[in-house]
Amino acid sequence: MPPSPYPVIPETIRVHLGAPGSDAETVTVPFVDYIKNVVSSEIYPTWPESAIRANVYAITTYALNRIYTEWYPSRGYDYDITNSTRYDQAYVPDRDIFENVSRIVDELFNDYVVRQGTVNPFFTQFCNGTTSTCEGLSQWGTVTLANEGLTPYEILTRYYGTDIDIITDAPVQSIEESFPGTLRQGDAGNSVEILQEQLNRIGQNYPAIPRIPDENGYFDINTENAVRAFQQIFNLAETGIVDKSTWYSIKRYYTGVKSLAELVSEGVTLQEAELPFITEFGIGTTGEEVRLIQYYLAVIAYFNGAIPLISIDGTYSQSTADAVSAFQSFYGATPTGIVDEETWNLLKQIYIQTIDSLPDTFYGERAKLFPGYFLAEGMQNEDVEALQTYLSYIADFYTEIPKIPITGYFGSQTRDAVTVFQRLFGITANGIVGANTWSAIASQYDFLRGTAI
Repeated sequence: MPPSPYPVIPETIRVHLGAPGSDAETVTVPFVDYIKNVVSSEIYPTWPESAIRANVYAITTYALNRIYTEWYPSRGYDYDITNSTRYDQAYVPDRDIFENVSRIVDELFNDYVVRQGTVNPFFTQFCNGTTSTCEGLSQWGTVTLANEGLTPYEILTRYYGTDIDIITDAPVQSIEESFPGTLRQGDAGNSVEILQEQLNRIGQNYPAIPRIPDENGYFDINTENAVRAFQQIFNLAETGIVDKSTWYSIKRYYTGVKSLAELVSEGVTLQEAELPFITEFGIGTTGEEVRLIQYYLAVIAYFNGAIPLISIDGTYSQSTADAVSAFQSFYGATPTGIVDEETWNLLKQIYIQTIDSLPDTFYGERAKLFPGYFLAEGMQNEDVEALQTYLSYIADFYTEIPKIPITGYFGSQTRDAVTVFQRLFGITANGIVGANTWSAIASQYDFLRGTAI
């Protein structure tokens, strides 16, 4: 299944014990303990329970907003939040935790506030309401409202509006930084989809960034052009490649144009947050992504006898799981038989290392193996030239496929020829050449030339 679009609760949070940019210590603490500490530092345990609960919701959601937007990592810091009340909320190391606060937080720490129709933790700004005031929640004001008999939700609506919801029982899990590793033309996946969506939204405020027509998760020439424009506008090295600096700069400006860290926020809708690619594969999973996993395994197994050979049929069967376990064991990963993000990255890495190590004489007259990245319109290199060579030869036998010139440039003619081939051979017809399409083209080329193994 694709990943849930709703944020999860982190197991831990990194707290900087000072103002942003100071040389103060940063500590990593369990998220639930952090919330207990902040609540005990910000309010009084003698307050009415409805007031305490309303404040727990606000404090928890504020912290989650900082984590969700990667507010500080996107500015070059290696922490999630500070304990400076000028910028964030109070955290006092080793302070005593009030018993009733501990009980309430244990119940509510995985609940948070969202604006209706959005999935991101709302920016629940608050102040004490006496020595400091703000447009958000007044902590002392919650006491007055609680004494009037208002429920915690009703108290929150007085400050944040009636169009809020509370997400309850969100799952708790470890959270890693969002940077997926360097992205460039030919890459594909949820990270590319996120990149495209964020660049297109930033482009609404910065029209010099060209719109990416298809937010489909494939890093094509349009995506590269948008990246280059972003890098130029914001004084980054104009490479068209998304390194860590570019990734977090995009994240920062996306948060800014959407006002995700402000009371008046555009928010992230459910549709925007949904991602197309499955992130974990196990027995019973089917589809072209499974075929890709099987293709990589089959190629690696051809050169590594420790991994059993399997069929490439698009069904994640027990034999596929066994091959995955053998692969994981051989290359130092926990043998689960499940392809998660870590195993997928390792699988792709070993596949590319395998094909890169092959001598030029390996192929002979046969078609080359998939180069390890997606080929799409706008590319120009020797792999595109090879693809055109195979397609042009196949077109002599399948007249439905248009004959194309062999130029090394992936233009509209090559895209159309690929699309027709995909339709003829029952592959998703998107004009993009991944491992499944490349393998089918290469197999037909070898078969027709009589060079198939």
